[in-house]
Amino acid sequence: MDKDTLNYLFKQFQTNMLTEAEAQQWDAALSDPNNDEGIQALADQIWNRDDLLSHRANDEDAAAILGYILEQPQPLRKRNIRLWPKLSAGIAAAIALIILALYLFKGVDSGTSSVTFANDVAPGGNKAILTLTDGRRISLTDAAKGELAQQSGIRITKTEDGQIVYQAAATKSAGHNGFNTIETPRGGQYMVVLPDNSRVWLNAASSLKYPTNFSSAKKRRVELTGEGYFEVAKDRRHPFIVSAGNQEIEVLGTHFNVNSYHDEPQLKTTLLEGSVKVVSKGREALLTPGQQAVLTGGSIRVQDFNVRLAVAWKNNKFMFENDNIQYIMRMVSRWYDVEVVFEGALPDDKFIGSMSRSEHVSEVLKSLELTGKVKFKVEGRRIVVTK
Repeated sequence: MDKDTLNYLFKQFQTNMLTEAEAQQWDAALSDPNNDEGIQALADQIWNRDDLLSHRANDEDAAAILGYILEQPQPLRKRNIRLWPKLSAGIAAAIALIILALYLFKGVDSGTSSVTFANDVAPGGNKAILTLTDGRRISLTDAAKGELAQQSGIRITKTEDGQIVYQAAATKSAGHNGFNTIETPRGGQYMVVLPDNSRVWLNAASSLKYPTNFSSAKKRRVELTGEGYFEVAKDRRHPFIVSAGNQEIEVLGTHFNVNSYHDEPQLKTTLLEGSVKVVSKGREALLTPGQQAVLTGGSIRVQDFNVRLAVAWKNNKFMFENDNIQYIMRMVSRWYDVEVVFEGALPDDKFIGSMSRSEHVSEVLKSLELTGKVKFKVEGRRIVVTK
């Protein structure tokens, strides 16, 4: 296997984001003795990282960890592990520690979690309020399926699976082209199909303001607060503009994610497909797929980025890679609608992992506690974090 492919698969394995096809490739790579040298080099990179040296297990502990992992029930999917006996102690221990992290973040209960609860908190769900041009507010959580309203020749309906769709009414009525706003609360999310057939997913504590009809404007302009994932319908004559914070993102037809929460230190635009231009205070940056624009103040920095991390929330997951506990707990706070309080010195460790957003908050916190770097106490809708 070539070096670039091996590097990519190893990174996907580290962050628990291998697709089924990639997992098969990774299994095949582990089983091929020709890859031993390349895999050893990749493991050495992890083993010798400065930020992980303080967490390195000694040989005895590493052997115990590896033994524990190999004794656990494995998925039914056929796996070939003939490579294990051929690996050096160093690479076996390094991969063992990586696998252990993945097991922990999947919620394996070692019986050592000290998290305590006054009560548990259920995950968020599809919740939103739609505000119409005339000021009427409709709870999309409670609204029945079918037609919700008609305005300016546009029919607004709620589908069987809970999406909001805008369509031209059979008989168009004359009227002013106003604006609608859809807002998700903390602990909510929602998906809307806009009048131009663009699709937008809103994360918790977010809002989107948009016109009820795009046909009369030269540009399709919307305003976002919080976080949203966009799949923009192609229309070269009418560019799509997202205003978020002190930046604007201009597209013709593409898939991208925008994180503009007011409590995050940076605004981030991540491109999955197509092309977008990010503009702020006279500066601009053109993104290609797999890149992220990071806006701090008036400065725009472009970096290569694992797009799965940016859209994990849309796929009902928490995913993080070398992120601190403050960032992780801001995500938890928004999704579970809880208050988070830090007591004492903050942990300076970085976390890597993936967890389902469908779990109660207890499962998420237990998984984080199993790293041994952080502890939690839950009192109602208040989470106390200690080192």
